[in-house]
Amino acid sequence: MFKQLVFLFIVLVCTVSYGQIGGRYTYQFLNLTTSPRQAALGGKSITIYDADVNQVMFNPATLNVDMDNQLAMNYGSLYGEVSYGTASYAYTYDRHLQTFHAGINYVNYGNFEGYDENGQATSDFTGSEAALSFGYAYNIPYTDIHVGANAKLITSTLDTYNSFGGAIDLGFLYVDEYNDVNWAFVIRNIGTQFTTYSGIQEKLPLEIIAGVSQELEHVPLRWHLSLENLQQWNISFSNPVRGETNIDGTTSEEKVSFVNNALRHVVFGVELFPKRAFNIRLGYNFRRAEELRIEEQRNFSGVSLGFGLKMNRLKFNYSYSRYTLAANTSLFGLIINLQ
Repeated sequence: MFKQLVFLFIVLVCTVSYGQIGGRYTYQFLNLTTSPRQAALGGKSITIYDADVNQVMFNPATLNVDMDNQLAMNYGSLYGEVSYGTASYAYTYDRHLQTFHAGINYVNYGNFEGYDENGQATSDFTGSEAALSFGYAYNIPYTDIHVGANAKLITSTLDTYNSFGGAIDLGFLYVDEYNDVNWAFVIRNIGTQFTTYSGIQEKLPLEIIAGVSQELEHVPLRWHLSLENLQQWNISFSNPVRGETNIDGTTSEEKVSFVNNALRHVVFGVELFPKRAFNIRLGYNFRRAEELRIEEQRNFSGVSLGFGLKMNRLKFNYSYSRYTLAANTSLFGLIINLQ
């Protein structure tokens, strides 16, 4: 019954149809991946349920007592001078109140050369954004159902413009221990701007994600499947480069099929040796691959890979994500057991 209800809800959500997702929201950095492990699995994995405290920032329902006194720090260079980092910490007050979580993620856009409308040089400027989050999860008694929430305070500075906002994330997790399957559902970034950049109220990047993962019985492998951007069905756009030139010289836009658009919601990843000291991870993001691929040239956009290495109380994680020939990202992470 549970699986049928989740499927029905996803179908109802996806019946709402809008245009492409980019360029219509503020605080877009909130949907960046929060750890190398998540990035290596393709991004937006919401079903990881172990001592990885990074996972709480994307699905608060995954918060559990195994994360007690775990501190995680991650850093990476995105594109050019843009840098990005996160930090997470969990603490169990007692077994009755479960576990609390605090985290922060930030992005620094680097320095920009300023010019006026006439092309004359002005002073240089910079931009940065950050979000401070607090989370809590609750295991419904006598069930394998976990629910959780994150509350986030958001600040953004772009040149001389500033904005301050708030948001919450709502998470759901069902752990089927008998079949070793995890089901998850998350609604992220429900919130508003408290103060705007220039008097214009902008929407936050609301996102709905569903996911499932399973560890195979006789193979040391766990696969992860996520369906992203379920708040809207049509997330495709017509790439002008892929248009067809007609016999009369006019150009017809690229037609994105139903199947092609559906696949752009899919993120898939696998983790080898998930419970051992050394893990290998591979992922594939279909939307990233389709939007960034180059005609008649193989550039492996959408592919990601990484590994994790545990040494006593330390665990080091690394990921490499392929975007284009000119823009790829590496993330480095460290998890410290402070107990």
